[in-house]
Amino acid sequence: MLPREEPFINVGILTEKKIRFELYGDFSVFGFKDTFSGVFTAECKDDTILCKSSKHKLEVMNEIEFIPSEPVSESFLLRDVIIGNKFHWERKEKQRFIYSLLLKRVGEEIIAINRIPLERYLTSVISSEMSAKSSIELLEAQTVIARSWVLAQISRSTELKKKMEIHETALEFKDKLIKWYDREEHKFFDVCADDHCQRFQGVTKIISEASFTAVQRTNGIVLLSGGKVCDARYSKCCGGITESFENVWEPVKHPYLTSIVDYKFEPENYKLDFSDEENSTRWIQGSPTAFCNTSDAKILSHILVDYDRETKDFFRWKIEYTQTELAAIIKEKSGIDFGNIVDLVPIERGDSARLVKIKIVGTNKTLTIGKELEIRRVLSKTHLYSSAFIVKKVGKNIPEKFILYGAGWGHGVGLCQIGAAVMAEKGYHFDEILLHYFKNSELKKIY
Repeated sequence: MLPREEPFINVGILTEKKIRFELYGDFSVFGFKDTFSGVFTAECKDDTILCKSSKHKLEVMNEIEFIPSEPVSESFLLRDVIIGNKFHWERKEKQRFIYSLLLKRVGEEIIAINRIPLERYLTSVISSEMSAKSSIELLEAQTVIARSWVLAQISRSTELKKKMEIHETALEFKDKLIKWYDREEHKFFDVCADDHCQRFQGVTKIISEASFTAVQRTNGIVLLSGGKVCDARYSKCCGGITESFENVWEPVKHPYLTSIVDYKFEPENYKLDFSDEENSTRWIQGSPTAFCNTSDAKILSHILVDYDRETKDFFRWKIEYTQTELAAIIKEKSGIDFGNIVDLVPIERGDSARLVKIKIVGTNKTLTIGKELEIRRVLSKTHLYSSAFIVKKVGKNIPEKFILYGAGWGHGVGLCQIGAAVMAEKGYHFDEILLHYFKNSELKKIY
């Protein structure tokens, strides 16, 4: 069912045993006559949530919602919010939000949730994901994707609950471990506020007039395929070719999330059958023509927010490990002692040359792992930029060094943000950008 009016959504911001928050304005709580403001702490006490300030003490069973009398002009602040979780730019911030604060007890922890109308949420997402300097066509394209993705996730969760299905995210065998990361963590809210879903930093980020305009102009417009809202994915840089959904997440084909060349025509002098390692090597070590193959500082400033600019190379990149470094990282991230690493063997690649499966050969153990994000997670202290890489070994028998040459930044499925930024700069409209990346889809206003 498509929504006929703008829905409220629940955004998970923070999960801790103790949460510090501040209410700016007059907030009400169902069942209490007083209004509340000021500095609070919330923690679990026995089977309850205990919220305390210098003036008030509230004790409730499983959840409590602080509702502002003026949802836009009044706000709440959360301290120690993690952004860039497990990525190289990870840090903590204090962040301010509007509309309601919902605290939910789960075991001995409390989840802080922002309950907010979808379109207002999108205004913050666009400002968090992209620079306020971005072109209006790019902002409109990103808005439609973000709206479509959220509605698709809510619809998917509803279907799973109705069918009482468990969302499988791993296949484990004696010599193989295949995992993917998608919806497994979010049972108590619709989406999280970090890169796992979509960056949402409330009103902490300066929300530009262009962001409001992009949301207003595209109000209620989504991507549809087969009468359903598209599960519209996006990443920073596809590396010249986007990836197919089933090679990154669950083994389900979506006609609108198939691989496409990120340009007006196929690149010359490259063979795109990446089951052949020679083709993969040539592609990854080459510099094919693509929308996302740009070093234009102006365009990159549009798409890369402050901490993203800490990443210098994204279309093509290189990382080097000593034997000691790589063995230690793999042991720490996998929990398995492979001993010395003898080889990293590509087993299966997707349509963008991203590795779907790779075999780690060690002196103690050999194991094939996948999919894309698990490979990136296990082979880096944070995350590799992508799983589209080839491996060069230095030294015989047990290598002294491993050099990884890679392409792209992110999973590569759906819209390529840097490619879309270049398209917008070249004069493409938001609908042309979207229909380039999402084949077999249509745009429709549903509310």
